[in-house]
Amino acid sequence: MKLKDGEKMKKVLLILCVCFLLVGCGKYTVKDAEKDLENKIEKINAYNLTGELEIVNNDDVYKYDVDVSYEKDDKFRVSLKNQTNNHEQIILKNEDGVYVLTPSLNKSFKFQSDWPYNNSQTYLLQTLLSDIQNDKDKTFKETTNNYIFTTSVNYPNNTDLVKQRIYFDKDLNPEKVEVLNNNNDVLIKMTFDKVNLDAEFKKNHFALDDNMEAAKTEDTTEPVSKIDGEIYPMYVPDGTTLSSRETVEMDEGERVIMTYEGDSPFMVIEQTASVSDEHSVMSVYGEPLQMATGVANVSDNMISWVSNGIEYYVVSDNMSESELMNVANSVSTIPVSK
Repeated sequence: MKLKDGEKMKKVLLILCVCFLLVGCGKYTVKDAEKDLENKIEKINAYNLTGELEIVNNDDVYKYDVDVSYEKDDKFRVSLKNQTNNHEQIILKNEDGVYVLTPSLNKSFKFQSDWPYNNSQTYLLQTLLSDIQNDKDKTFKETTNNYIFTTSVNYPNNTDLVKQRIYFDKDLNPEKVEVLNNNNDVLIKMTFDKVNLDAEFKKNHFALDDNMEAAKTEDTTEPVSKIDGEIYPMYVPDGTTLSSRETVEMDEGERVIMTYEGDSPFMVIEQTASVSDEHSVMSVYGEPLQMATGVANVSDNMISWVSNGIEYYVVSDNMSESELMNVANSVSTIPVSK
């Protein structure tokens, strides 16, 4: 039976519609990927991730070996070991609170903090997912070997960091995270080399004292008694100049105090860090934040951190946290110490 021209046209249109529907159904969309990733992470009871973190600061690149542990409910352990000087710090969250451990000094700092959910983190699945979920303008790309999300980021103390590219393999396991500035320069890169989403940990894996004891035996950083070299912040706000630099001898070691005056007055204090005979835990007001040279304590008017046996403090009553961070990040030279 021959079909009339009108019937032929209807049949052709029907076939084309079916083809379009099949093609549309076969495309993996950003909503599909986000939903699958959400389901995947929610089902995880414990995971372990390892890899390398690179942070670009001025003309220097700082590299860390990273080991991340997570266990329900809300237990995190992040070991960050500087590849240059073997200095290790551990960010720990357990049922008692949030801590930053500095094994070389036998000291821990306890924070009243919402970490890790208060800003972006390149090495935690939960915060990567949160960044994806919170960005309505995110983009998604599928390649032959992976999926790539591009999202905005939440780094309130570093306005140079504006977006990130998150790479997953076809099983939605993380491969790499790149954090970029407005010029598309990669300033932070986290590359994963091991992903275990079915990890099992010993009973005290997230216990404070156990982590300190275990890390102390591995940290080979030697304490220092003297600050050698002229170390100044490379960034100083306009209208502000160095007014004095004073070196003070302490019972053990020394302290350098630099005072800046002008439109944005501040102080930079550097002092040799003391090693505690017994594990000491100090409560601090502020938030832990990963800097190029270590994990810092950031509060309303001060940023403090430890690097290569030296304690650093940048203090101001007049500057914003962002400006304080600009000054702190510019104190990036690793001193020659003894």
